[in-house]
Amino acid sequence: MPRDRVRERITSLDVARRAGVSQSAVSRTFTPDSSVSAKTAEKVRQAAAELSYRPNILARSLITGKSHIIGVLVSYLDNFFYPDALEKLSNTLQSHGYHVLIFMAAQSKNSAGEVRQSDNSDDAAAIDKIVGEILDYQVDGIILASISLSSTLAAQCQAAGVPVILFNRSQSGDYISSVTSDNFAGGIKVGEYLAQTGHKRPAYIAGLATASTQRDREAGFMTALAAAKLTLYWRGEGHYDYDAAARAARIMAALDPLPDAVFIANDHMTFAVMDVLRYECGLSVPDDISVIGYDDVLVSSWPAYNLTTVRQPADEMVAETVSLLLKQIDEGQSDVVRKAIDGPLILRGSCRTQQA
Repeated sequence: MPRDRVRERITSLDVARRAGVSQSAVSRTFTPDSSVSAKTAEKVRQAAAELSYRPNILARSLITGKSHIIGVLVSYLDNFFYPDALEKLSNTLQSHGYHVLIFMAAQSKNSAGEVRQSDNSDDAAAIDKIVGEILDYQVDGIILASISLSSTLAAQCQAAGVPVILFNRSQSGDYISSVTSDNFAGGIKVGEYLAQTGHKRPAYIAGLATASTQRDREAGFMTALAAAKLTLYWRGEGHYDYDAAARAARIMAALDPLPDAVFIANDHMTFAVMDVLRYECGLSVPDDISVIGYDDVLVSSWPAYNLTTVRQPADEMVAETVSLLLKQIDEGQSDVVRKAIDGPLILRGSCRTQQA
């Protein structure tokens, strides 16, 4: 490239000279929460604009030991809950002076295109590898959305002084903090409501077997059915996958008699089930079968679905996650915290209010 097309990098020293201030004043102007007078800051920002200067955040992190970057690792975005939660996480962290780097961890699928049900050492190794790469960016903290972390890598993050929070997942062991909705309580609410409204043949379509959300939602549901002296009529598996849930719905629709209600472990699968029941099988929701989901994503309230569902309190979950993470960053707190936030059952038109 010709030399006259190469633009020399503008430094903080150039800005300081233009503004007539010290280089440290320039640094303080562009460092969140630093002390600098309004007059000095105005002069610095004007000089920076004139020179098209942008502060080198990575270089600053070498001096301050803080990058003000949070790494977020998520496995999939098909479920509408996660794009919404990621937007809320990003906006909340930005309001505290942090920026987000999003990394994707691809889900392993079987030959039928379904998400694998069992724990897989290759998947765990791949996730650990990505988290290791996140650490290379000198992040101040890590949020794992719908992903688990090995105890070995959790210890490495702790040794590096980088706190890790699980969002919408929990896992056994006492080495990592998590924030979820109260999935067990949510499952209980669904079971109790179906019993109260006179349903006698409840069915369930499960999510991914390895996910804590799936296990807790089903456990709560089964606990409520047992308390009401109801037996689960049929169980299918959707693995938190749209196509797998649709296949489960086709099997369920062929049962004779048909279940009078079905609880599905998240809304993403529920949309597939409702589409199959209504448009492939010619069944009426809720006249032929009541349907209840879990998440209360935006689409759930649309007239096309009008879905009765358990709401995941995303705003509260995000606020708690960010608060916990920043407390660990600022105070070095290492206590493991498990937070489960209660969410209401939202009643709409996909579930009968009384049995026919």
